Amino acid sequence: MLRCFAPVTDAHTRLLILGSLPGGASLEKAQYYGHPRNQFWRLIGDIIGEDIEAAAYPERLATLLRKHIGLWDVIGTAKRQGSLDSNIRDVSPNPLGNLIDNLPHLKAIAFNGQKAGQLGIKELQKIAADLPYIILPSSSPAHAVPYAVKRDAWITLQKFILE
Repeated sequence: MLRCFAPVTDAHTRLLILGSLPGGASLEKAQYYGHPRNQFWRLIGDIIGEDIEAAAYPERLATLLRKHIGLWDVIGTAKRQGSLDSNIRDVSPNPLGNLIDNLPHLKAIAFNGQKAGQLGIKELQKIAADLPYIILPSSSPAHAVPYAVKRDAWITLQKFILE
């Protein structure tokens, strides 16, 4: 059984980005988006206008919080062979409602990939139907879409974090 990481949020979080479940490389490193070819940190850098991809992991997380961006996963625990979302089985969702209740400034929820979006919206429509949901192209290297296409979709998140 695989388990997600703890959420990275604080009371100032305006944008919550939800993935599905960390992949093998991320679980090994105990880091969100730890696969060296995952484009998450590069995409976030483009959104916030800072190069955080080369920063140490704790600095990356601190930057997210400083920019009012939170991270978590839709899935709390599941079984999966390999790292592909299509192989996820026996899903237990995270208590997203409990987290959202503690984010008074939350303006939007973004999903990193289709699987996260499908599962997350199903859960959230019960508790946070008034928030905008944005399903983004996955930052995973398995999602073979040109970086520019991913960036164009992800850059739309800027409006939720800028004051």
